[in-house]
Amino acid sequence: MLSLEVSITFFSAAVLLGLAPGPDNIFVLTQSALRGRGPGLVITLGLCSGLLVHTAAVAFGVAIIFQTSVVAFTVLKVIGAGYLVYLAWQAFRAAPETIRGETNGAGSYWSDYRRGVIMNITNPKVSIFFLAFLPQFADPGRGAVVYQLLLLGGLFIVATILVFGSIALLAGTLGQWLNRSQRVQLMLNRLAGTVFVMLAIKLATSQR
Repeated sequence: MLSLEVSITFFSAAVLLGLAPGPDNIFVLTQSALRGRGPGLVITLGLCSGLLVHTAAVAFGVAIIFQTSVVAFTVLKVIGAGYLVYLAWQAFRAAPETIRGETNGAGSYWSDYRRGVIMNITNPKVSIFFLAFLPQFADPGRGAVVYQLLLLGGLFIVATILVFGSIALLAGTLGQWLNRSQRVQLMLNRLAGTVFVMLAIKLATSQR
């Protein structure tokens, strides 16, 4: 199994990576500021659930397909970019009343959770990142590599929940103050739509 030193080093690196600006934490930031802490935290759980899929893919060797197959990589990133464009369209056309209405209810939270899962799973660069990052901390001499990779993935998810959860709480608190004005709320909505479009372009033009 993993040594304490390796676990601490890996966890620290995961926290720093979570703080670095990227599609996922920007997504949590904008949605939390726009719609509140609850949706932001649920989206965080969705994103981290997607990381479970990437962890399993790396541990059992599936992610190698996306590193070696141009077709698989292209198909998945096109799906992800298309989904982001759909989210942008929803954001641009939503009224302030609609935004506030989405912050309550189990159905809305399930939609937020599903949104986070889809966004994470359809980003092939996450699988490739895990494929390159996790094995560096695994040691065949300390037991089965598969179990070590699963444990590393679990540590990465814990770090991500801590970082993204903090972002959701801070941005959600700020958003509560900003959303008192419908005009500001509309501006935040347009900003969220713009961010979605930018993330879609970045994903669609990404290289392996």
